[in-house]
Amino acid sequence: MFSYCTDPSTLQGFSWLSCYLTTGKHMAFYQSFGIVLVLLAITAPVALMFGFAGATAARSRIWPISMLGKTYTAIVRGVPDIAFFMFFVIALDQGFEYLRHKAKCTDWSEPIRQGNDFVVCAQAKLPLSTSPQWIHEVYGFSLAILTFAIVFGAFAANVLFGAMKAVPRAQLETAESYGMSTRQTFWRIMVPQMWVYALPGLSNLWMILIKATPLLFLLGVEDIVYWARELGATKSAKFTDYPHGNWNAYYFGGLLVFYLLLTSISERVYKRLSLRLSHGQATAAGEAQRKAAT
Repeated sequence: MFSYCTDPSTLQGFSWLSCYLTTGKHMAFYQSFGIVLVLLAITAPVALMFGFAGATAARSRIWPISMLGKTYTAIVRGVPDIAFFMFFVIALDQGFEYLRHKAKCTDWSEPIRQGNDFVVCAQAKLPLSTSPQWIHEVYGFSLAILTFAIVFGAFAANVLFGAMKAVPRAQLETAESYGMSTRQTFWRIMVPQMWVYALPGLSNLWMILIKATPLLFLLGVEDIVYWARELGATKSAKFTDYPHGNWNAYYFGGLLVFYLLLTSISERVYKRLSLRLSHGQATAAGEAQRKAAT
């Protein structure tokens, strides 16, 4: 905060604006952009892990494992994202507290379900009521990441399952004829080649994940949408030192630019990855690269 910002009522023009944009709430607003980027950086690889596990399970020859993988993708893909987010975060939170309650409060005699209330002992609460605020925020953010990963992992599983089936069967049979085991064929032949077929679908999922980050606001995380609504709403002189009209258009216009830049960068990265993965592959893109080289 600038030293001349102690009395905002005397400021005008650029001085007023510079003080307004450096308030504590605006600092939290700027930090929330980092929250979105951290969410994407963590969720994408975790969702890919869930997706790979789901796709591998779905193509398993063991019926219970195959059904587990197919059921996971079918249920999650069949439920609207917003309904799943709102339900699953609550279910995860209560599930963790239930397990802790059973382990820590063995002498508890009252029912956990009391009408519409979910009641556990104080020691089982997550986080504990005595925990500092940052632990509450990290816990809520972690639940959000896990929920995002499970949801988008189901879609990634469907994409990867299709990519695995797209790998030419002749190459797998050739590997087997050379004496490779099923595991060796999977890891050395199928997995390296499936990415070129999976990349278009995964890139679409990445774009959808970017557009889904505003759902953090619904999960109780103070993200960029939360702060844009908070700061852009009309503020009267009675409640703030920096009164202004409805500035939602400016704040949400800034979010529009942010998301367009993020998706534009993602498109460029996708094109580079596509060229790299297509090199030497028996695909249309790989054939085009060979013709261009000659």
